[in-house]
Order: sequence, then structure tokens, then C-alpha cells
Amino acid sequence: MTIEKQPTLSRMNSTQAWVTYLSKVELPVLANTLKRINELTDSRNSTVNELANVILNDAQLTSQVLRLSNTVFYNQTRTQVSTVSRAITLIGFDAVKSMAISSLIVDALLKRNDRPHLLRCLARAIHAAVQARCLMPKRNETALEEVFIGALLMNIGELAFWSCETQQATELEERLRLEEPPVEAQKAVLHSTFTEITRGLVEAWSLGPFIRDVVSPGQANSMASSLVRNSVEMARLSEQGWSGPDMDKVLERLGKDIGESPAVVRDQLKVNASEATRVAVSLGIPQVTAMMPGAEGKSGDTGLRAPDMDAELQLEILRELSHCLAEKPDINEVCQLVIEGIHRAIGMQRVALLMSDRTGNELVPRKLGGRGTEAWREHFVIPKDGTGPLGPLLPHAHCSIYEPKRNAEGVAYDRWLGKVPALIGPIKANGRLVGLFYADNAAGAYLPSKEQLSAFGHFIQNAQLCLTLLSTHQH
Repeated sequence: MTIEKQPTLSRMNSTQAWVTYLSKVELPVLANTLKRINELTDSRNSTVNELANVILNDAQLTSQVLRLSNTVFYNQTRTQVSTVSRAITLIGFDAVKSMAISSLIVDALLKRNDRPHLLRCLARAIHAAVQARCLMPKRNETALEEVFIGALLMNIGELAFWSCETQQATELEERLRLEEPPVEAQKAVLHSTFTEITRGLVEAWSLGPFIRDVVSPGQANSMASSLVRNSVEMARLSEQGWSGPDMDKVLERLGKDIGESPAVVRDQLKVNASEATRVAVSLGIPQVTAMMPGAEGKSGDTGLRAPDMDAELQLEILRELSHCLAEKPDINEVCQLVIEGIHRAIGMQRVALLMSDRTGNELVPRKLGGRGTEAWREHFVIPKDGTGPLGPLLPHAHCSIYEPKRNAEGVAYDRWLGKVPALIGPIKANGRLVGLFYADNAAGAYLPSKEQLSAFGHFIQNAQLCLTLLSTHQH
């Protein structure tokens, strides 16, 4: 009798097996960095430098923390912050620690995967974390950040699980699609549940006593811990709208936590929800805002919509672009700014600039931006004659929104290319197509808005202008 083995890895069949696998095989760096950051408490001065060093060791983390330090959510004084140590003095040790933890989690998980389940889980975690922090009756900074991180990590087992490409993840995805009850499906496929895996990771990663209390069975030991549990439950229910019998019960419980009436709590939640979408954009994942409840509170409105754009950042980058063009235009610098504008200010998750290859028959990647574009460097090719699965991406005369046909075939190296709506903008030289900008939102497969298209057009015009200036200089 031959035992069929899976080529890559054996199946995990207990909570402990999952905890070990996630900690040692899949996410060891995240586990260690979280441990290190959690061990730092602002008890003596040296820890400020230690925290700054952990953050500065990682360029991506540094830029995320500085970006968050300049948002109103963390920095009510609106004093511009440009270094990590200044952020710690101005905004506080705990707040910077909390920004670092949220950025790390988002980055570590999304770098690996962009399954819709993972994005929905992240959207929920950020929404719950922002709500818990906003609802917490003002105690001290430590308490505010504790509930934020508590809510963010309350489902770390589920987040970690969906970020890994395992056979069991694909099986569970399939069962959930057939609407099998979640906990039964988890037990059948994982021989464990997300709740049990979370408890195991909280211990294994030493995430601290507060989170241990939040995830442990039985009554919460404190108001803060109860607030976190109820915020997480509320974030899940809010995806179906702000009313309904289950939501009413959670509002009652949240009201008890913070000493307010359910009606007051409901009004606060709606205001905080729009804050949560802004925090998601600052964390660099605009695509999840489409999965958060609309602040308008239209119940049952789960239609995906494009995220809000950052108009100030847009102006700032456009100003930098005109400055670049006025000096000595450098096509590399201009295109880099354009990509950053499309990614950060317009809120498109993945951006590419493709230019003609040596033969002149194909467009190939020249610059890439955003998560999930690594495989594009080698494989993303659009034939100029419009053939092949990506032929339909060839631009028209102007910037446009690409809407895929229902049965678009797509490509093997990327699960979204050619199958989701995208923004496309042509770059021309002497009237001939020499390149194009492409931007999509991967799993957040909503249609870009008219506003996004118009802003996209402004950025592309600058790249086009630069090319035109350069070609006139050469003649």
C-alpha cells in the first residue's frame, strides 16, 4: 500500500502542530519582532532607544510609523513629525509601539498573500482596533494602546492561517464558500479552531497578559478586556449594517462597558468607522476600506466601493512633480513619483509602468509599486498587437477604466491580472504607444471611481509631459 504524500508539507492535525508551524516555519520573523517589541515597556529611558532601533532596522516599518505619526488619529497636535525618536517624544512610547505592531502585522501577512479571507480579516481587525481605542473612556495612553493592540490581535490565529498558502487553507476556503458553519468547517479541516490557534500563538509569541485575558475562555477580567471582545464582535456584525437583534445585544454590552446608552454608542460607532478607513489607508492597505462598513450607515449596503483618496497627498506629489519638471527633468524620478501618487494618494494597491522592450513588439515592466507585484518583474508582458490573455489591457487614446469580460482567462502567475477592474493610461512618443501605466486593487475587485480615474489622468499627464520635454531637448 502506498501512502500518498503531499509534495510540500504534511498536514497539521492539532492546535500545537499549527502553532509550531506558524511560529517556526511560516512567520518566525514576525513572531520574534513582536516578542521583542512587546518586551519593551517604557519603564526606563533606554527602552526609547531600543524601540527606535527596532523600528529603524526596517525601512518599510520606519516609513509606515512616520506616516501614521502624522495622522490626526495619533497626532492631534498636527505637529509635523519626521524622525522616529521625535515621534516617541511627541506622541508617546505606547502609541509608537502600537503603530509599529500594526504596521508589522499588516506587512508580514500581506507580503505573503492577498486572499480575500485575509483581507476581510484584516479589515475587521483594524476596524475593531480603532473602535476600541475611540470608545475607551480616556484613561491613559497605555490603556488606549492596549485595547487597540488587543482588538487587532484578538484573531491573530485566523490572520496567520489565511496568510499561508497551505492545502488546508484552500480546503477551508472551499467549505466556507459552500456555507458550512465556520467552526465545524475549521474542526473538520484543521483539527482545531481559529480561537484555539490564537490562544496558542498568544502564549508562544509572549503577547502579554492583557491579550491573554482577552482571548481566554470565560468572563473578561476587566472593563478594557470586555470592551475589546465586544468591539471585535461588533466589527464582524457591522459588515451586515448597524441594526438587527445581534447588533442590538452588542450595543447593550458596549454601553455597559463605557457607561453610555446603546443609542449613543451606535452614533459613536458610525463616526469611528470612517476613522477606521483612514487608518487603513495610512497603514498602506486602502483595498480593505471597501470591506469596512460605510460611515453613512446604509444597512445591508455591502456593495464594494472605491476607497477615499488623499487629496492633500495628491497635491503634494503633483507639486513635487511640477518642481521636477521645472528643473532638469529626470524620467526615472518623475515615473517613481507618478507610481507613488497612484499608489498612495489615489489608493490603488498595485501599480506598474510598462515600456516597449528592445523588439518594440511588447510592453514589459520598468517600474513597480505596491504589494504583490514581485512576480510581475519576470512575467508581466503585454503584446502590442493585442493578442494573448492580457491583450485587452492595451490602452485606448486616453486614460480609461478597464472592465474585464465575465470569462476573462487571466494568467498563471497572478490570480487577479486581467480579471479585475484596473486603471490604464497610455504613454506616447511622436504619436506612437511606447508605454502604459497599469493600476489595480487585486482582491478588492471594485470598479475604480470617476474621481480616481481623473486623478490618475493628472499623474499620467506629468509622465507624458516629461517624456515630451526630453524628446524636444534631444532634437
